[in-house]
Amino acid sequence: MSEVRSSRPMGVLFDIDETLVDLRTAMGNTLREISAADLAHFTEEDWAAYQHLYAADPQGYYDKYLTGELSFTRQRLLRVAHAQQAYGLPVFDDDAEAAWNDAYDRELPRHFKAYDDVVPVLDELDARGIPYGAVSNNVHDYQRAKLDAAGLERIRILVGIDAVDAAKPDPAIFLEGVRLLGTDPARTLYVGDNPEVDARGACNAGLQGIWLDRTGIGEGAAATKTLARIGSLNELVEGFLPPVLA
Repeated sequence: MSEVRSSRPMGVLFDIDETLVDLRTAMGNTLREISAADLAHFTEEDWAAYQHLYAADPQGYYDKYLTGELSFTRQRLLRVAHAQQAYGLPVFDDDAEAAWNDAYDRELPRHFKAYDDVVPVLDELDARGIPYGAVSNNVHDYQRAKLDAAGLERIRILVGIDAVDAAKPDPAIFLEGVRLLGTDPARTLYVGDNPEVDARGACNAGLQGIWLDRTGIGEGAAATKTLARIGSLNELVEGFLPPVLA
């Protein structure tokens, strides 16, 4: 665990996807559920690789959504088209695209789940009287529904990219979260799974950015040594929160 500035936090903001909600697993389960009949020939290794390719988005289609070049639906369809092509599968025509997207929209929320360490850390924040919320690189209403489906209705403060017409790492979106918390940026933690967009972006906005490295990929990495890094939200409780108020 790396260190952040010594001042104790007055508030905590979280990223959502891969920080609070296990989106990769949800996407993978959804892909398998809606495509099982068409991809019955897939081995377990095929499924793992296909799901990973869709989630990893190597073509950067989601980033193009954030910059306004693509719609949310189009970036999703381009991602699955890329995965289809990589496995020599036919590309969807317009009717097939619409049917696939409708099925994906129906199925995905059924698989939204919070990581096991999320509710305990929220309990600890409540016990310590520390306000918290979420700042996400997606629109508010979509992420509100996601949090609710994952059982995280208690997170009431939520900032999406439509709140300030900006996406992380733009300082404006972090500072809107701070404003809603009513805290000082320098005494507000921001925790997210992306070292640059989340942790360094938050630091550049004047917050205390923390990289949540659930997979341990940053162990010994020179490029991220200047970032505070934790392996689970349990380490947030152990290393960065003040004691319970008497």
